[in-house]
Amino acid sequence: MARMKVEEKTSEKTKMSGALMLIEALKAEKVEVIFGYPGGAVLPLYDKLYQSGVFHVLTRHEQGAIHAAEGYARISGKPGVVIATSGPGATNIVTGLTDAMMDSLPIVVFTGQVATSVIGSDAFQEADVLGITMPITKHNYQVRDISELPKIIKEAFHIATTGRPGPVLIDIPKDITIAEGEFDYEQEVHLPGYQPTTHPNHLQIRRLVEAVSQSKRPVILAGAGVLHANASNELRQYAEQQNIPVVHTLLGLGGFPADHPLFLGMAGMHGTYTANMALYECDLLINIGARFDDRVTGNLKYFAPKATVAHIDIDPAEIGKNVPTKIPIVSDAKAALQELIHQQGKPADTSAWLAQLNEWKR
Repeated sequence: MARMKVEEKTSEKTKMSGALMLIEALKAEKVEVIFGYPGGAVLPLYDKLYQSGVFHVLTRHEQGAIHAAEGYARISGKPGVVIATSGPGATNIVTGLTDAMMDSLPIVVFTGQVATSVIGSDAFQEADVLGITMPITKHNYQVRDISELPKIIKEAFHIATTGRPGPVLIDIPKDITIAEGEFDYEQEVHLPGYQPTTHPNHLQIRRLVEAVSQSKRPVILAGAGVLHANASNELRQYAEQQNIPVVHTLLGLGGFPADHPLFLGMAGMHGTYTANMALYECDLLINIGARFDDRVTGNLKYFAPKATVAHIDIDPAEIGKNVPTKIPIVSDAKAALQELIHQQGKPADTSAWLAQLNEWKR
């Protein structure tokens, strides 16, 4: 019903305050829960939120709000939404934004800001929120005109939830929340500079299929990208089809059944002996949605020294960043695994390899 109301207002370009625009946009995005802590710069937002019927979780601190939103996003798969006031309210969410960025969690944060007329004058509770959060968000905005607000919110949700998920921040001056403008909330987003690659290059898939068929000691390193792509079933099907053992990063745990014969445990500093030995001795390492962070690799000089490395990741910046990669595949994990399953190829003869791994498990 709320969706229908928004569409009616959209078609008529209804005039409303910036605060009400934000609430209507949240309804259009089907946001059911918001986490936050009120303050002077966001009181107009809270006035409209109170009347909206959207459920608000009042935390005791802004840091609690963003960490709660992270948990919500991680469990539900939906974007976590946060409201924080200007100045200290905004700076209190920095740790949560950094965490969401590192863990690839879709978060949309609305921060209050001083009025546009005094931005840059060191007004009461002014902070350079854009500058502070630029390196710890996927993207950030500061609204300078009421007409930009609907478009910015639409873009923010799109960016946060597509490609490699991550946090997006919208800094809203107080005068924008009380100003009035036409609410035109478009259903499509057109960002020429942001076109995530979600499906793999077929040539690179063929290269991996051939590498698997020639391998004697392959292993899959599965990260959080498998869970973000809802690709657990595809990972299991591919591992079973090719008879390849699987190790996990910490954030990838749950992407493959822990009681499966091909599961070797978690890799890295806090991982199992078998998982780490598999990485050291493998001749083909297939990374699916993991970052190759230092807690997994340790000293890079000794990490998978005998392996040809294939890396499947939706974020091209991660491929080759820490570990040289011979077979780079930019893709959503689910799409890449589906293509690998379809291509099949000749399975590797891993019988001796699996026997050795079973010895290490004892």
